[in-house]
Amino acid sequence: MNEQQALDFAREAIITVLIVGSPIMLIALVVGLTIALFQALTQIQEMTLTFVPKIIVIFISLLLFLPFIVDRLQTFMLGVADRIAGLN
Repeated sequence: MNEQQALDFAREAIITVLIVGSPIMLIALVVGLTIALFQALTQIQEMTLTFVPKIIVIFISLLLFLPFIVDRLQTFMLGVADRIAGLN
C-alpha cells in the first residue's frame, strides 16, 4: 500500500464516520437547542431537563437509524476487505 492509497483509505473512513454519525448529532443538536430555548423562555434552569430528553431522543434515533448505520458500515468493511485481499 502506497501513500496515496493510505490517504484515500483514511479519507473514506472519515467520510463514513461523518455520514454515519451526522444524523444522530443533528437530531441531538435540534433537541438541545429546543430545550435551551424553552429554558430561556420559562427561566427553568433544571439540569436534568437538558439531559433526559436528549438521551431519550438519541436512543430512539439510534434505533431508527440502525439499519442505515449497519448498511453503511458493512459497505465500508467490504471495501476494506477487498483492499486487504488485493494487497497480495
